[in-house]
Amino acid sequence: MRIVKEAEERREEILDAAEKLFAAKGFDNTSTGDILDAVGIARGTLYYHFKSKEDILDGVIQRVTERLMQDAGRIVRKRELPVLERLIKAIMSLNVESKIGYEIMEQVHRPQNALMHQKMQTILLAGINPILTELVEEGIRQGIFHTQYPESMVEMAILYANVAFDELNMAGLSTEQRERKISGFIYNLERLMGMEEGSLQEAIMAIFCGSRLGSGEN
Repeated sequence: MRIVKEAEERREEILDAAEKLFAAKGFDNTSTGDILDAVGIARGTLYYHFKSKEDILDGVIQRVTERLMQDAGRIVRKRELPVLERLIKAIMSLNVESKIGYEIMEQVHRPQNALMHQKMQTILLAGINPILTELVEEGIRQGIFHTQYPESMVEMAILYANVAFDELNMAGLSTEQRERKISGFIYNLERLMGMEEGSLQEAIMAIFCGSRLGSGEN
């Protein structure tokens, strides 16, 4: 049992080091030698756990995706919060780049890594869809959302949110462009969820204005 545990711990150490190096130096500028030095292991040990640097990146992405699902799940389970607040915060927690940084996501979005990006989406959808669908069904019973296909609606919302986050994280966007994209994202989510126009915007403003007031900001 101890041998298995040590192997798992070593794999996590490699992923920890690689994630920090990829974020700091970029994927292309990080060598397997950099990772070896950071962890303090031999090359053979690294290749026992991972076949290549791309395989390590795949492991980093999978681990971050699992973290996103855990974060969203914790938010959804806070039943003392209103349904709409839980849904908004859960969707916002799915912003992958905020968890692993621009450098890594830039690598994932490259055409040659399309399969990796698809895998990330598949893992995320499989894990979070049932959780958010249950929350949407609760909102339907309360008359907040109106759809006959909550599971499909949730899947579309997650995919749309990921695309929107990717666009918002793009360099070079002006403040006006960013605000317009955010407004469009909110408007389209309202249509998708069968909500009254402006109701999602009001809920988002209430959440974030409340957060700022609670933190003592003016």
